Amino acid sequence: MPSRDGIAEPWGTRTPYGPGERWPTRVDTRLADGVSADDVDDWVPTASVLHSNGDGLHLAVKDGRVVGVRGRADDRVNHGRLDPKDLFAWQANRSADRLTTPLVRDGGRLVEASWDEAMGRVVEHSRALLRDRGPGSIGFHTSGQLFAEEYYTLAAVAHGAIGTNHVDGNTRLCTATAAAALKESFGCDGQPGSYTDVDHADVIALFGHNVAETQTVLWSRILDRLAGPNPPLLVCVDPRTTAVARAATVHLAPLPGTNVALMNGLLHEVIAHGWVDHDFLERSTVGFADLADQVRQWPPERAAATCGVPAEQIRDAARVLGGARRLLSTVLQGFYQSNQATAAAVQVNNLHLLRGMIGKPGAGVLQMNGQPTAENTRECGADGDLVGFRNWHNDAHVADLAELWNLDVDRIPHHSPPTHLMQMLRYAENGSLRMLWVSATNPAVSLPELSRVRSILGQDRLFLVVQDIFRTETAELADVVLPAAAWGEKTGTFTNADRTVHLSRRAVDPPGQARPDLDIFLDYARRMDFRDRDGAQFPPWHDPESAFAAWQRASAGRPCDYSGLDYDMLAERSGVQWPCNAEHPDGTERLYADGTFFADPDYCESYGRDLVTGAPVEATEYRAMNPDGKAMLKAADYVPPHERPGEEFPLSLITGRTVYHFHTRTKTGRTPQLRDAAPEVWVEVSAPDAEAHGIVEGDLVEVSTPRGSVRAHARVSAIRPGVLFLPFHYGYWDTEAPPEGDREHHRAANELTMTDWDPVSKQPLFKTAAAALTRIAAGDHPSAAPTTGAATPLDPTVPATTGGSAATVQETHSAEQPTGGAR
Repeated sequence: MPSRDGIAEPWGTRTPYGPGERWPTRVDTRLADGVSADDVDDWVPTASVLHSNGDGLHLAVKDGRVVGVRGRADDRVNHGRLDPKDLFAWQANRSADRLTTPLVRDGGRLVEASWDEAMGRVVEHSRALLRDRGPGSIGFHTSGQLFAEEYYTLAAVAHGAIGTNHVDGNTRLCTATAAAALKESFGCDGQPGSYTDVDHADVIALFGHNVAETQTVLWSRILDRLAGPNPPLLVCVDPRTTAVARAATVHLAPLPGTNVALMNGLLHEVIAHGWVDHDFLERSTVGFADLADQVRQWPPERAAATCGVPAEQIRDAARVLGGARRLLSTVLQGFYQSNQATAAAVQVNNLHLLRGMIGKPGAGVLQMNGQPTAENTRECGADGDLVGFRNWHNDAHVADLAELWNLDVDRIPHHSPPTHLMQMLRYAENGSLRMLWVSATNPAVSLPELSRVRSILGQDRLFLVVQDIFRTETAELADVVLPAAAWGEKTGTFTNADRTVHLSRRAVDPPGQARPDLDIFLDYARRMDFRDRDGAQFPPWHDPESAFAAWQRASAGRPCDYSGLDYDMLAERSGVQWPCNAEHPDGTERLYADGTFFADPDYCESYGRDLVTGAPVEATEYRAMNPDGKAMLKAADYVPPHERPGEEFPLSLITGRTVYHFHTRTKTGRTPQLRDAAPEVWVEVSAPDAEAHGIVEGDLVEVSTPRGSVRAHARVSAIRPGVLFLPFHYGYWDTEAPPEGDREHHRAANELTMTDWDPVSKQPLFKTAAAALTRIAAGDHPSAAPTTGAATPLDPTVPATTGGSAATVQETHSAEQPTGGAR
């Protein structure tokens, strides 16, 4: 059995294959030192929770403890491969600083309490606020890492029992634009494509998607196609020279905030050269004339002048896209967290509709997720959407949900738009929101303009409840902290970015008094004594399986139909794509294969918005524009970002991820191999900008914006000139002396980002800040940035990132499942 360094080689060894062939199996295994496969008592099925790929895996259990992981050879997503975070971060569950007992604030500090005392305080505040201020005084901010059963329960409690529309997930920060773009083009959320499209595509285009670091197994799949016969061509849009960019046929590196201008230039060429499927457009779409009129104004020369990409490169990319016979496109944060996010993402959908590249093997679009269960957040109604992709503005849909929940329709708030997270913060800031319940996320590090966020979350009049597995920066501000069970310590289902549903079984018990999130939400509902209109307790379910059965009923007949799924089926099959119902008993690989869309005016999830202003489209306007429920081509002109580089702040700052960490490092920062691979924050600087500022590799520098400053060691890389990059993972929980107040907050990238968001998706803009760069001191060693991926140094003498013997991963190149069964 061959082995590799799972840190130094995050994508593993190649298993080449050609178009139309099955991706070969390669099973990755990592066990604790001294443990062999023969020692394992049980292999418990689950899937990955530290990225959105949804890789199927088993947790190895020995003597009641998780001792490792192994990829599932039979899984439709990964065929046995695992991401570096999957291979090592399970160790964080066993960290000595896990939350094991409830905490309450007493005399200005958090002290241990019983569950009765902690929940008693939450219930007391809830009842007082509902009595004195009404449902709008309570809000919920959840995660992209819980299970469908937990999100659905939260949606029922918040929207149904309490009657607040202040509910959102941290998916607002990473995938709100994915959902918005899909609604704008297809009338409904839900990814049209499938990961298996990689097996068939002859062109793969990645728009703002550093797949090599955000979804390493999907990149392994692409690498294996590139290594095989008749490899696909790649188009990469990214201002950084990522691993994807280095492998690309054409790499476009636009200035941050100019994606719409670039996309209009590409679409101009596609239409001008006739690379258009007119039969498909006539049969299945509306809006072509308006789109053609808009992009006619954006020849490559004009687009080039705006986005800083040579016109000939735009033409080269358009020729590749226009000549594709099977085009697969993916989109992620480079578009979603930037200026005109939804408008830019919709133009990628337009590209596929223009070319008729939808619903066929190798021809699809994936508006990607950044979180492992972001899809469930949206489906289940825990992020501001209505349960089951129902339409908030369709009274029949709201009435249907009220009937399902056996509640009066007026109990479900639907007379104003759902409240997005950034607006919830504003309500808390002005005092109308008085209680905020945060579950499994860390806004004190992840949200923009952190000095403002700390001031809001830390105010006395806001009652802050935090439900988590560690004492995060947010938990330190809380009035009540509830210890939650982690992945592997509870049972539930979750759905990845290409609609694949997995079942995750409880493998071990949670530590101390920690409880599954589902149990916590239901405990709250019982203590609050929520009732339906017949006086029965609400929600009526009581455990994961009954919650899943309730979710099946809620999804039945909707695009995200789970009615054909159950725990037994998911235990037998490693990954099933929804919709799965009587019509599609084995799941559905691709949506819209028959040219029929979820866009009928009576069925659609949304009537859409103006892509520039965000103004909602009225139902009557939508019916007039799209009476037959076709896919919609939507045009958008370019509008400059609100904050642009100038004399004082001459550079553009973008933020993002590294392959070795996830979000605010609550797990990966407690994992030795991952922590050591990227131990501290760094800033990426181009060679010309470094020279202009007298900076060399490893120098201590300061990056400042109008909101604050961050100090880090410089990594001189191949990022495009004029652009700086900071990873957003690094907060303050693991600093030697965590700062108090706003003193010495110079580490988290979000000290620098702005309070601004996309007008359509309401997703914050993390990639459009104007910044200045200052050299502080000479460095005595290279930056600690990884040498893999986009942070590859230009200096060849920088030591390579390795994990050594502590990061050994076993690979099995076989179609056979490794020895050892699964429960």
